[in-house]
Amino acid sequence: MAVSSNRPLKIVWIYPDLLSTYGDQGNTIVLERRAALRGIPTETVNVRSDQPVPADGDIFLLGGGEDRPQILAAHRLRRDGGLAQAVGRGAVVFAVCAGYQLLGHEFGGEEGQPVQGLGLLDLRSGRGERRAVGEIVGDVSSELNVPRITGFENHQGVTQLGQNVKPFAKVLSGVGNGTGGFEGAYNGHVLGTYMHGPALVRNPGLADLLLRWAVGQELQPIDDSWAGRLREERLNAVLPA
Repeated sequence: MAVSSNRPLKIVWIYPDLLSTYGDQGNTIVLERRAALRGIPTETVNVRSDQPVPADGDIFLLGGGEDRPQILAAHRLRRDGGLAQAVGRGAVVFAVCAGYQLLGHEFGGEEGQPVQGLGLLDLRSGRGERRAVGEIVGDVSSELNVPRITGFENHQGVTQLGQNVKPFAKVLSGVGNGTGGFEGAYNGHVLGTYMHGPALVRNPGLADLLLRWAVGQELQPIDDSWAGRLREERLNAVLPA
């Protein structure tokens, strides 16, 4: 799905009242800024949990959240159907932590019980024995053309990938999915990760991947020197040269 040149790129932040525990809404700011530097107009819509999800968005963002808000978000998104419609027409989805888990077939509830997810990614998540807290670094799948990722994880999830989804990155340091040595997953233009940071602040190449998917073409290069310094600082702290 490519964005028409006669309208702005529509960025939809889903349920900031439920899924914005760790500052992941900063991902919207990064997309707005990197689009603006290239002359790409944007329109950002914040959709609260009592509002319908517009199926005509171009990039949909979901953040982290606690158990009860995550369960409520899953119920409402299944009933609403707008996000599923958008994915069906090729929209981009970027989901973090709780948002990542609820994209799958099921995830662990407050007592570890399985809760039905949205089924937009072929994966299942449950509760692990230990909580993963700290820096995570990984090498991204080569077909995505994104540099090494850096982020912060804070979760107790273990995510098993199915046959119809690919791992986002190979873990070099940290936990990630908690199985197979991988972090995150993607299929088509739907991508999930356990990385906070916010993830797109730390990884501008990942932000540009989402923008490329949305506009359907390569992007004009921009000055990334500030982001490069931040990335090197975090990467060197975890994986010293």
